[in-house]
Amino acid sequence: MSKTAGIETEIQVEELQIEENGENKKLIYSVKESPPLIITLILGVQAFMTCLGATIGYPFIISTALCLTNDSLGMAQILGTNFFVSGFSTILQTTFGIRLPILQSSSFAFIVPTIAMFSVEKYSCIYTEAMVNQTVISQYGGDHHRSLWTSRIREINGCLMVASLLQITIGFSGILGFMLRFIGPLTIAPTISLLSLSLFDAVYIKSQGQWWIAVMTMVLIIIFSQYLKFINIPCFTYTQAGGWKKILLPIFNLFPILLALIIAWLICLILTISGVFSADPKGWGYSARTDIKLDVIEKADWFRIPYPGQWGSPILTLPGVLALMAGVFVSMIESIGDYYACARLCDAPPPPNFAVNRGIGLEGICCLLAGAFGNTGGVTSYCENIGAIGITKVASRLVIQMAGVILVILGCFTKFSAVLVTLPDPVVGGLFLVMFGMIAAVGVSNLQFIDLNSSRNLVVFGVALFCGLCIPKWLSLPENKGVIKTGSDNVNQIITVLLSTNMFLAGLIACILDNTIPGSLEERGMIKWRNIKQEVSNVKLDQSIYNLPLIQDFLNRQTWTNYVPFLPNYKTKHQDGSESSTAKTGNVELKSYSPLPRNTEMFAAQNNDNNLNAAQN
Repeated sequence: MSKTAGIETEIQVEELQIEENGENKKLIYSVKESPPLIITLILGVQAFMTCLGATIGYPFIISTALCLTNDSLGMAQILGTNFFVSGFSTILQTTFGIRLPILQSSSFAFIVPTIAMFSVEKYSCIYTEAMVNQTVISQYGGDHHRSLWTSRIREINGCLMVASLLQITIGFSGILGFMLRFIGPLTIAPTISLLSLSLFDAVYIKSQGQWWIAVMTMVLIIIFSQYLKFINIPCFTYTQAGGWKKILLPIFNLFPILLALIIAWLICLILTISGVFSADPKGWGYSARTDIKLDVIEKADWFRIPYPGQWGSPILTLPGVLALMAGVFVSMIESIGDYYACARLCDAPPPPNFAVNRGIGLEGICCLLAGAFGNTGGVTSYCENIGAIGITKVASRLVIQMAGVILVILGCFTKFSAVLVTLPDPVVGGLFLVMFGMIAAVGVSNLQFIDLNSSRNLVVFGVALFCGLCIPKWLSLPENKGVIKTGSDNVNQIITVLLSTNMFLAGLIACILDNTIPGSLEERGMIKWRNIKQEVSNVKLDQSIYNLPLIQDFLNRQTWTNYVPFLPNYKTKHQDGSESSTAKTGNVELKSYSPLPRNTEMFAAQNNDNNLNAAQN
């Protein structure tokens, strides 16, 4: 008998077919299950790869607002910090927060407020190509340039730390449910849509150097994520019950962004080596060359641990705090929807109130720590990771914790971040074309819950969306700089920043109109969106997955925990006036906070029917 045959007899190989819709009736690993160490490591790397898009894209988008352009070493250090913060936030959230397998990564809700903060005249960036070429100022990456962009990061850090206190208070105090009574699809739709529609400048700025490469990157992502998403690649996985199993994984659907970036990068490398892209900065295709930023790999340290105050002492400004509070609120609402979608995909009961409170509160703490460690924005739950659970059937909490550890380790190796910085700008622009388009579509998709035949609803959405685009654009025109004059410079800046924050303006207008113009709950979409009904938990798992580790037995013996909104014994009154304890386990009926429908809901909806059938049987 050959060695290969011997291995085949020892390993029980079973082909596990995955249906074309990416679903399978049984999880490979549930929330509580722990795969073997080597399998956990491999799955952790896989989970880490799903968050690369947002983690890499965020610093590139705000680099212009930070006056960070062309400082490749600084960008590598910021990317390392971003990885590091995302990693420890993931570990904290999965261990002490919502305790579902959810990755934490950069929140795009902070991009627009950050850009608005530095859009006022006093923050005009003096580092332009003309100024540097004339040697009027020091070169990119010099001490003066570095002090300029680090001062802006310090201001973001100080304002983010204060703004995150809002999320901490809302989460741990339990007032989130009351606030959601006034927020519905008509408020969420224009708010989320303008997260991306207001950033089209960043897309064409990155793409304009070589549109062919940008469009190619976009097309590759679309081909992998849409046309090839049902093509499965044979892989092997290990389960405690059945040993080794052959599974067919939709690799193209799982890693469309990663595959597209690698292919686009390689094509740019070939065209650079062959001389197709000009070496002249003003020549055709220069911005798509792969050797423009190679010096950053040499300059970057091998090992650098991000630490609190790494850029200097935080700077606090009232306009910045108010702007980032708008981002905090949007990020918080988005996370609630992710919690419910993740629970359904994990065959877990819907998150009870105490778990949602604790998850939101801890996410606020993570944003506070992100500001302390010098990150350029806050963190939030990452929906692509949740969608991947529905495809891979891996819902193990330990796997996501391993992904967090990997992020922390990679964040300390600056060379790794430096390699990512060398990504050509047109490739990044192609990535933005797809990502921002998806964000806009997710925002508009909330309109499915309202009555689109109602002129009332059309007025609310249309006015909010158009005002959110028009007013900030008007304020950004050069002739309108300083047009807000109240007699106080601080008040002028506060009003300018808030009116320049597209999503804040649109959300505020939509919320006011939606709650003041007469209309029924059904017409406004509140009944469908809130899903005001009892949800039946899955018979396989109980609410104990939301309990705190190590100290839960102690908490169960304490009566005071019944009145703490983020502890498992917390008692809450539902809409029908009955009081019930959310600490119970088993097959219980729940009424919980309203989830925000996001693109992850399409994965969750398919699992929900299976869960209900299993509970009824």
